Amino acid sequence: MSDSTKISFKEKLGYALGDGAANIAWRGVATFLFIFYTDVFGINPAAVGLLMLIARFSDGISDVLMGIAGDRTNTKYGKFRPWILFTAIPLGVILSLLFTAPNLGPTGKIIYAYTTYIIFTLVYTANNIPYGALMAVMTGDDKERTSIGSYRMVGAFAGGMLVQGALLYLVAHFGNINPTVSVSELASDRFQVTVSAPSDVENVNIKTKDGIANFIWENNNNSTNSPTTGKSFSMEANKPYSFIVSGEKNLNKDKIIVIDQKSGYSYSIYLMSAFLALFMFITFWTTTERVHPPKEQQSDLWRDLKDLINNKPWVVLLTIGLLFSIYNSIKQGIVVIYFTHYLHNQILAASFMVALMFASIAGAMITAPLSKKLGKKKLFIYALIFSGVVNASIIFCGPGDISAIFALGIISEFAAAIFPTLFFAMLGDAADYSEFKNGRRATGLIYSAGSFATKFGGGIAGAIIGFILATFHYNGQDYSAIQGAIPGITMLMSWVPAIIAILGAVFMTIYPLNQTKMNEITLELTDRRTREKK
Repeated sequence: MSDSTKISFKEKLGYALGDGAANIAWRGVATFLFIFYTDVFGINPAAVGLLMLIARFSDGISDVLMGIAGDRTNTKYGKFRPWILFTAIPLGVILSLLFTAPNLGPTGKIIYAYTTYIIFTLVYTANNIPYGALMAVMTGDDKERTSIGSYRMVGAFAGGMLVQGALLYLVAHFGNINPTVSVSELASDRFQVTVSAPSDVENVNIKTKDGIANFIWENNNNSTNSPTTGKSFSMEANKPYSFIVSGEKNLNKDKIIVIDQKSGYSYSIYLMSAFLALFMFITFWTTTERVHPPKEQQSDLWRDLKDLINNKPWVVLLTIGLLFSIYNSIKQGIVVIYFTHYLHNQILAASFMVALMFASIAGAMITAPLSKKLGKKKLFIYALIFSGVVNASIIFCGPGDISAIFALGIISEFAAAIFPTLFFAMLGDAADYSEFKNGRRATGLIYSAGSFATKFGGGIAGAIIGFILATFHYNGQDYSAIQGAIPGITMLMSWVPAIIAILGAVFMTIYPLNQTKMNEITLELTDRRTREKK
């Protein structure tokens, strides 16, 4: 079978399910693990931040080692597919353990969190690096690889939508404690809320469905009793717990949510983990590796590393991957804060994020035909500029301009979805370039380093958000501090990420692989591989 054979819809779909599974894990952890550690497991936020920082640095080492290991794997199933098969169940198990809260002391909790989180990052890397590299060896046709990349991103966005859209509903379902709730109106937007449960519950969270109202404990003058959008506490059977709730009008008992977070999060993730493993199995069984290193190629790690550093397309992509990851991560990281404190409608943030996911799917699907017309390099530049300029326009929107904010966000995200779709396909082009120039192929190593760039970009984005909000003295529990930080929140939602996008577009102009060059490389490599088979 030719390594440039057109890939069937079934195989593309099977491959896409793998990134759907990966995003159940990745987005589930990125979105919900911090709050699980602090609110459910009871770990100090500073300790959680340090844990995630340490694990992020270890990612760089593990990513590269995994790429090297993948390139040196030789089985009847190929180089990369076996890793997807053998890590499917371990990844689901360790994800489940991340969201399990055993009864331990403070030191035991820290040890458990470090152990499970670091193991999770290692298993995720062992699964995801080979998964990414697999796309580059499914076909030698760079255009067909872009099409596979489009399917992959659809799978990724669908997996993210599944976990971000469904998890909180599942938490509410599995965490239902059948509470007794009474609400007494004290003023138009001020209420007394009393709740009780039929049995002991170690950790519950109370909030309103819209997530806007602030809770304080009634008859508690402790300095730590500051207004927050929810309270976490333990409940004794049939004991009443009373709060003063303000900030929402027309509050009634149906708008009060009391959830057993421990059971809710754990059972929800257990269910998600089962789907994760199933999707990974489907990816293994439906895909085929067709592109192989030259037969005479000998294992030489130092030469592979030297080729990597001298691979100009890869060096450019490494920087581009970092920039687009910062861009996307700032946009995603500020949404909830923007909707909560600028638009005063937190629940609307969920609708906004789902709308962006649909826009992302559309953007991913349009990438392949657009890249055929424009070429990947031009399309990447145009998409960066367009998405950034549209996103910057949000600065002109006021709190009442909901439709405009949704429209601009959706249009910007439609173009932004083109970035990761092209990026992972272009890493395959960089692998082809290395083989074309050096007569050697190290697909796993190229993908592992690119993967680290995108992960590290997310960390930089978090630092940018934190620095800018700190500059404006943001404090999410202090109303006056929130109002003073509104300029910082709006700039993070609009023109700050746009600057990153424009920088990316400028840097992309030095990328050496235009469509003409890729056509030359593809023809030459196809000819070489054909001669090898004779």
